[in-house]
Amino acid sequence: MRQKELNELQLEREMKFIQIPGPNPILVPGDENAWDGNVIEACYAFKDENTYYLYYHGTPKDEKKWSRRGYRIGVATAPHPLGPWTKYEGNPIIDLGPEGSWEDRWVACASILKEEGDKYYLWYSGNGHVGLAYASNPLGPWEKYERNPVLEDFGYLGAVVKVNDIYYMYNEYPIGASSPDQGPFVLATAEKPEGPWTKRNPILLAGEWGAWDDGGFSEAGVLYHDGVFHIFYGGTKWRKLESIGYAYSLDGYNFIKHSGNPIAPRENNPDASAFAEVYAIWEPPFYYVYHTLRYISRGGEDLGVQILATETPFRLAMPVLSINSLAAGTSSELTACPPISLARISDLALTGECTYHADANERMMVHVRASYDGINYDTGDLYAFEVSFRPGQRVSRTVCLDAKVIFIKVIVENVDTSHDIADVKVTATLGSH
Repeated sequence: MRQKELNELQLEREMKFIQIPGPNPILVPGDENAWDGNVIEACYAFKDENTYYLYYHGTPKDEKKWSRRGYRIGVATAPHPLGPWTKYEGNPIIDLGPEGSWEDRWVACASILKEEGDKYYLWYSGNGHVGLAYASNPLGPWEKYERNPVLEDFGYLGAVVKVNDIYYMYNEYPIGASSPDQGPFVLATAEKPEGPWTKRNPILLAGEWGAWDDGGFSEAGVLYHDGVFHIFYGGTKWRKLESIGYAYSLDGYNFIKHSGNPIAPRENNPDASAFAEVYAIWEPPFYYVYHTLRYISRGGEDLGVQILATETPFRLAMPVLSINSLAAGTSSELTACPPISLARISDLALTGECTYHADANERMMVHVRASYDGINYDTGDLYAFEVSFRPGQRVSRTVCLDAKVIFIKVIVENVDTSHDIADVKVTATLGSH
């Protein structure tokens, strides 16, 4: 491995990443009849105007209903980088090609790029090749390029970025080179979205034997900002699953792994066995790093997010509970709230919001339960507080609490035994100084 140059060392010294597990999972498979009812995996994250787009590929359980069981591509949207996420009703946005075509078994691994005006390009993998589609909206409808595939035999697509009129395509290839479904990162460049594309040598290799990433990487996104190419990636040991690492480059070809890798260990997210297929959005001072989330205790795959703070002090508002209607005399389930990690947090505030019935006669309570591992929670309250009581009105109350435990969850209780409470929300504001 080559020595880091002075400007690279200075750049790395200025980098710090404080991992905050998000309100996971943020997206789960559909029902048994849905196109994504079996598994889902992350494949891109993108912000356009005031909307966030989370692209993913999934497979159905019902092969007869969906003709073939291969991956298809869909999208979910949200008004905030941490959700709540709503699946697009027009999913899947990229479907399998006709039987016998270059994309008849699976389509996955999307990357979106917005050009001038309302021109959107979507590159994607199909049967190990790369295709292109066009649209005037991030939701589509997407029109596939008539001369697809634009690049043959190039593994899993990670991302396409455009810098100084050159398109840089980063892929995982060859698949399975260093462990069963992982490999090195490679690059192709072009002057047009459709190519011709020129393949380059691997630009990021698996770690040396014994390193945390000696099994290589799953496909991952690339960001370009402030004159630097940034990769957040899922790195694995041989037959062991991924944590998130980071690498950077000043030219798009020569990437340097961060000396503090892995910067987001999977062990910090309760019950996580892997963070795979990693894609990031940069909103200073935070990177919102989206990924496929796999579990220790069970099979299946959901989508998750890790937040990486790059400076202190910071404040992060995290939506943790949203209930359309809380029935009279009932409480939410503990499982309805994701684990809220306070391991790197010094300041904590909880905000409870709700809309009371016009004839309400009792208020809503917020109960806080503590855990040392994010899996097993106390049966008694660590804290509890009442939300302001004004019948017929929408109200909120914020309470500052000591961040003295490792994990918390919240339960909301409707003390009124006669009337429902509407539009219940709880937000955790996390800070560090």
